[in-house]
Amino acid sequence: MKVDYTKNNGLIPAIIQDASTKTVLMLGYMNEEALKKTIETKLVTFFSRSKQRLWTKGEESGNVLNLVDIKLDCDNDTFLVRVIPEGPTCHKGSDTCWNQENIQDFGFISELEAVIENRKDNASEEVSYVASLFAEGINKIAQKVGEEAIETVIEAKDDNDELFLNESADLLFHYLILLQAKGFKINDVVAILKGREKK
Repeated sequence: MKVDYTKNNGLIPAIIQDASTKTVLMLGYMNEEALKKTIETKLVTFFSRSKQRLWTKGEESGNVLNLVDIKLDCDNDTFLVRVIPEGPTCHKGSDTCWNQENIQDFGFISELEAVIENRKDNASEEVSYVASLFAEGINKIAQKVGEEAIETVIEAKDDNDELFLNESADLLFHYLILLQAKGFKINDVVAILKGREKK
């Protein structure tokens, strides 16, 4: 890595990201010595601007950041440090320094889960298809998943990709509803898959 230490008095911004969830955990600064120690120990070490010394994250709390890898940006003056955190990252006790929960975010799928949850929790206030399914209960929701699964299989055997993708979308949508009806979310399923991968 050809790091440009000529800016900011030799301090390089280091964006810390959970390697698994992709959540940004914090921002710190590294000088050349901090980078070297991080690589050698595999524990993320910064240069503290307030203490004017090196400090390894978690040296007092035990909430260390285990190094996965470090990437340098296109201008050679910012690090992206991917880590596996042990415990909360923020000194105030939260997962991130922005007080966010460090969970896997699936973009639009996570947004859709939030909409489903809102419709479920506010069913009396809002008449919607999702609310009506929750009102009918688990048997109806499970039946809908079964119907959509069969329709997806049927379309998979034909040559109409548009119909296949539409049925796939219907299946996924109803499956997300079924998960919440059972008290789960997609993260719970992903955790099972990750556990199998480790075996």
